[in-house]
Amino acid sequence: MPEFLNSNRALWNAWTELHEQSEFYNVAGFRAGGLSLRSIEREEIGGDVAGRSLLHLMCHFGLDTLSWARLGARVTGVDLSDKAIALARALSQEQNLPADFVCADVLGLPAVLTGQFDIVYTSYGILHWIADLPRWAQVIGHFLKPGGYFYIVEDHPFMRVFSSTPDGELVANNPYFFEPEPYRFEAQGSYAAPQVDPATPVQTGYMWDHSLSELFNALIDAGLRLEWFHEHRRAVRAKFPCMTVRPDGWYELPERYRQSVPMLFSLKASR
Repeated sequence: MPEFLNSNRALWNAWTELHEQSEFYNVAGFRAGGLSLRSIEREEIGGDVAGRSLLHLMCHFGLDTLSWARLGARVTGVDLSDKAIALARALSQEQNLPADFVCADVLGLPAVLTGQFDIVYTSYGILHWIADLPRWAQVIGHFLKPGGYFYIVEDHPFMRVFSSTPDGELVANNPYFFEPEPYRFEAQGSYAAPQVDPATPVQTGYMWDHSLSELFNALIDAGLRLEWFHEHRRAVRAKFPCMTVRPDGWYELPERYRQSVPMLFSLKASR
């Protein structure tokens, strides 16, 4: 596990430098007073977070964490990448948005963070970086106050089964169920910054797949009660080349796939 953890930390350290300048993350817009939060989480969590404590797991460099702070929440962000946490702290100070940021592997978080929170939050592209989903769910339960809730909006695991052919067709050729041995990949650039200098070093990462049943049972076994589960046809970026952007900024599949492949899910579970 240390090999996987160290490789993923190095990957996200490199990606942090790329993402700070990327159009996808739009740090300039955030600095101008904007929010990085999208409409799904804003609508489903609701706007009244003022005064509530919020723990953001796997927060990257903290734009969403600080957006919740901008809405009045008392926030703590956690991420594996020390460069991401350093940038999050710098943005917090620069924007005068109080926040605590902790550099830690989420699975070991109880060893370095104390307290409980009204809301535990995480979003968009995080589950496949987690090697032990039952332990992850236990961490969530550990940090939730009685009566608090966990919220996630995330890539749908059924969508991840598919890849795209050169002519834009979707084919099911990726695993759906969890395997302990991770998928190893190499990347030069990232999902948010695909065009990079050819001299940019290649980074290695490791990912795991998790089914919905694994997710549900992990949360239930950790003592959480599922409140609701939603599935969405839209995505935050073009997961497949055939996707197009809508006027509201969300991406969607062509009509022939839109009713067949969910792109995101969201879930609320309480303690």
